[in-house]
Amino acid sequence: MRYFDKIYEQLRRAEETQSPVIARAADRLADILANGGLIYVFGATHAGILAQELFYRAGGLVPIVPIFGPGLTTDVRPITLTSELERKSGYAEMLLNASGLTARDALIVHSVSGRNTVAIEMAEGARARGALVIALTSVTYSASVTSRHPRGVKLMDAADIVIDNCGVIGDAVVQLEGLPQAVGPTSTVVGAALLNALVVEIVERLLRRGIEPPVFLSANLDRGDAHNQRLLDKYKSRLNYL
Repeated sequence: MRYFDKIYEQLRRAEETQSPVIARAADRLADILANGGLIYVFGATHAGILAQELFYRAGGLVPIVPIFGPGLTTDVRPITLTSELERKSGYAEMLLNASGLTARDALIVHSVSGRNTVAIEMAEGARARGALVIALTSVTYSASVTSRHPRGVKLMDAADIVIDNCGVIGDAVVQLEGLPQAVGPTSTVVGAALLNALVVEIVERLLRRGIEPPVFLSANLDRGDAHNQRLLDKYKSRLNYL
């Protein structure tokens, strides 16, 4: 099938080109977790699906905190409001103030185009607070568009580490005869693979240091509830989603 062919191709390219970047990011994030920090994740609208993917997830890390901006999630009606809000300057500062993010933490910002103001100002604000900022974006896509940031900055300019999802301009990858626009977006599939690969690399580094990785067990396993509660108790003073 055409979509699977395109996804496999993009995943292979992402693995080949981004593995060293993921390794570098994992080194930094393992340091942060070892020192009691948290990993925050933000994305607007569909980019925010990866924030949902990473937190409170079987096989995922406990100290991952999503930032869900009111008006920037896909349950907003009318949904077109999200496109307006993600372009507004100043909203990111309010979200960061409410998030609890500190200088000992990290923020992963996902934006495929990397052009909208809220995502960029989230990265800028987190760096100003001393936090490590990791951007997940499409470098090719971002380079092809203008920034909506007041100073013309793009997300990839505002991050300490940039993970490229190797996506195409416009995100969709399948061209069908008789239809001018492509269909089949890739950013969620590839982005989830990249970030879960990052989680695995972080866990591996914690194990090397003799640190018990705080990894959720499926709540549908018999011992899952007790295992997860022990870890949640450890972090509950800073996990704002509890």
